[in-house]
Amino acid sequence: MDLFLHDLNQAYTTNELSTNEDTILRYLDYATIEQEISMTAASMFWLDTLYDCNLGQSLPLPFVRYRLSDEHRTDCGISFSFDFGEDLSHDFFSYSSSHGITVEQLTVASYFAFLFKLTNEESDLCIGMNTNGRYKEELKPMIGMFVNVIPLRCQLDPHWSFHQLVEHVKEIITNSLKYSYFPLQRILNQYPNTIKPTFLETSFEFQSYTSKGSKNEMMIGNARIVGAPISINIGEDEIMNKFDFTLTIEHVLNIDQLSCTINASLDLFDRKTIDIITQRFHSMLKQLFDTEDAPTNKPIYELLLILPDEKLLMKSMNNTQVLFPSTSCIHHEFVYQVMKHPQKLAVELDDQSLTYSELLYYVQVLSLNLLNEQRVIVGEIVCQCVERSLSMVIGMMAIEMIGAVYCPLSSRDPEHRLHLLVEQTRSHLVLIHHLTKNKFNDSIISLNIDLILVDNDMLDYGDVNQLLSIVSTQENTAYIIFTSGSTGTPKAVPVKHGNFTACMHSLVCIDTFNKDDTVVQMAKCSFDIHVQEILGTLINGASLIMLQPLEIIDFDYLLKVLYKNQISYMHTVPSDTLFPNLVSLIASICMSKCAVWNLYGPAETTIDCTFYRTGVVDSATSIPIGLPLANYRCLIMDDCLQSVVISQEGELYVGGVGIFLGYLRRDDLTAKALLEVDGEIFYRTGDLVRMDNNGFLHYQGRKDHQIKLHGQRIELGEIEQCLLNTSISACVVIKWGDDQLVSYVQSSNINEEQLHKHCQSHLPPHMIPSIFVILEKLPLNANG
Repeated sequence: MDLFLHDLNQAYTTNELSTNEDTILRYLDYATIEQEISMTAASMFWLDTLYDCNLGQSLPLPFVRYRLSDEHRTDCGISFSFDFGEDLSHDFFSYSSSHGITVEQLTVASYFAFLFKLTNEESDLCIGMNTNGRYKEELKPMIGMFVNVIPLRCQLDPHWSFHQLVEHVKEIITNSLKYSYFPLQRILNQYPNTIKPTFLETSFEFQSYTSKGSKNEMMIGNARIVGAPISINIGEDEIMNKFDFTLTIEHVLNIDQLSCTINASLDLFDRKTIDIITQRFHSMLKQLFDTEDAPTNKPIYELLLILPDEKLLMKSMNNTQVLFPSTSCIHHEFVYQVMKHPQKLAVELDDQSLTYSELLYYVQVLSLNLLNEQRVIVGEIVCQCVERSLSMVIGMMAIEMIGAVYCPLSSRDPEHRLHLLVEQTRSHLVLIHHLTKNKFNDSIISLNIDLILVDNDMLDYGDVNQLLSIVSTQENTAYIIFTSGSTGTPKAVPVKHGNFTACMHSLVCIDTFNKDDTVVQMAKCSFDIHVQEILGTLINGASLIMLQPLEIIDFDYLLKVLYKNQISYMHTVPSDTLFPNLVSLIASICMSKCAVWNLYGPAETTIDCTFYRTGVVDSATSIPIGLPLANYRCLIMDDCLQSVVISQEGELYVGGVGIFLGYLRRDDLTAKALLEVDGEIFYRTGDLVRMDNNGFLHYQGRKDHQIKLHGQRIELGEIEQCLLNTSISACVVIKWGDDQLVSYVQSSNINEEQLHKHCQSHLPPHMIPSIFVILEKLPLNANG
């Protein structure tokens, strides 16, 4: 344009345009040369540069809308700009000159660093860059259409410093410009399977010019010419824009100032998102250049895009400190409730019931037997395989009373799995009752609770004062719960007394339940929720209503119990996330009489760690998991353990009073699961979440192959390992729909019935695939 204006000004003022036919190369000559020049080297360069690059996959920018086909796009865009200002521009130019890099190369490096963070650390970045096409000196004074778009690919290492990234970008720009004469269409022709190259949708442009008053105005002689904008305005800040995302840096040469403009498609983004993205880029530039301690030597993954108001929101989310009465052991809290109201109903199952004082008596009877007859010591693991009953409650509290560790076993598990779990805990004793007495063979010592309680003379087993001499603190392990393991072996999660009582205090603090509630016990003993329902109820002085075993799916019976006992609290587990349609259904039935809480928490954080109280007006696509409970903390971090920005997906880390100390005798798994941040231990959940603009957390899915089925967390690898113990050579298990597991197996000598029987004898019911698909060979992708 400057060449054209120079010639136009000369022709206007002198009425002639000087030309030298001997020295000036004409555009027609250039076109002829281009047709004759060898393109082999350029072709090989672009093939090598774009090798293994997925040109059809868009960068994972923070889109807020789904991509539409071209015929349905409106081509409306939004534009936001900011000036670098004198100080930031000066620092930018100083860095450029001191490191021997052009301003354009430095802006490209900054853009790549920004895209790396904006795309949640996508390290293989490919953008489109406009070039002037004047790759030879003799082309610079020529007027003509030389512009060519080239793909600029940057495969960065997150651990590089910004200095290293700058050097890398300098190299790739220098090399790419050598071959920028290779037409874009010929580059695309090398990839016939790519319908639409997405690097054209995320582009960069650098413009430099001399401003005389306004960058859109220039003088030709004594006439003023106003340049028309490249983009067409269709409203305030809105433009016509065919591309997804374009960043333009402008350098005003005569005042040495920089500015930035971001144009984005309103078919994919909204106005607020682009405004925030623009602020993030400005903030990152200030981090890099506008501070005395600019982090240009730190890894680029440490760059922060978090804005000041977001920092405040994240900090306020974790402002959860609440002072509770000092936590103690579960059985101490229970005895305290017995002393407060001995005649209050403690537990009931149909026509059987016990007051708090009666329950204490039976607990003491069993405790003394465990102590004196079975010789159980403090810290020893005692397994219990008992169906829902009064005996179940008595057994749990008796184990806690003697300082032992409660470990529930599900009677619905196959015998092989039950024996495996007992062996893993190294337990010497399993408590049973009349419905489970045939679950264990003679190799395992078992004690029938019912027989002990029938002969209920406490004096037969010792002096009750013995129980007072047992030393047990909040640091002792209270119970162990098993979770699914990806290697085929379930993981044992130990939870301390202090973890449990602190979690109960936090739940009471938000008024999910209290001493006046009547609680129905619904969860299976394979859920840690059953510990809250039973022990949590008793240490808070509420009343517990048990359901008959195996009758939880009998809704007529359930409704009868709910109405008869005026149940005020029930805890159920949805298949995965809580959806608004379920909340609407509950609201239509009883919202005027009850509150619905969405609680979230892995076993490793002690039952629950976040909460959200739903309302009738909730109309989002999903219900948040909410905020941390009192004395819990939540961090959302990327793969490089850096905090993500609002609305960006990251892994949830949970810290606070409920965090376990590690898996039982599995230091290798513990090292992977726990992380120290600022002197505090956090649990790496493996759950992906995002934070909304109100500070609420939203569950997004899993980072690994763990799934949730009927409320149970399942490692698909555990099922696959079980199947591989048969004659099959390979298998893959997937979740199908909301409530089915499907197993694809590679074999020629086994049938579906054999596979089903094998799983029945080794896996709990909820982990047995519903469908087995037997193939001669599993289909593999190009990578195997």
